[in-house]
Amino acid sequence: MVDSLLATDNSNAINSDTDASVAQPNVKPHLILALDYGVKKMGMALGNTVTETARAFDILVMNNGQPDWDNLLGIIQVWGVAKVVVGLPLNMDGSSSILSKRAHKFARRLAHRVMEQHLPVTVTLCDERLTSVAAREIAWDNGWIQNERDPIDDIAACILMSTYFADPSSSLAIDAIKRTD
Repeated sequence: MVDSLLATDNSNAINSDTDASVAQPNVKPHLILALDYGVKKMGMALGNTVTETARAFDILVMNNGQPDWDNLLGIIQVWGVAKVVVGLPLNMDGSSSILSKRAHKFARRLAHRVMEQHLPVTVTLCDERLTSVAAREIAWDNGWIQNERDPIDDIAACILMSTYFADPSSSLAIDAIKRTD
């Protein structure tokens, strides 16, 4: 299972004759970007709904919870991402934390920015409890990190993606969520 989390997507793009693909020929309906949100850095993974695999993509530097928006939107557009899954770091009892409120705010801003750019991208939130813990353990066991402080955010994003693939209906579209802060 670990190998499938970080598998490289070698599949060919699916050609579709739907109206959405005609209007936006660069959008690949099977590509999903998972974001492991953090205040200092954000892990990224690309997932494929056809194979239900993900691969670590990158770790973006964040400026107090804010990404380089042009870079992030450029990645979404260039890769033809159809959906972005933002990790929601809830407390173990399911309650909101300060970081989960910031992740929710980030997801709302991202949804607004993709709308402004007229990108046909859906932004959703997905529970990411313990993804960083699991990512560190997997990376350590496989020798991918040598120090407990080595970055694992992109691996955590892969785990977030596998959580999403296990139950896509558990994620909530950002426009379906009532603002609570």
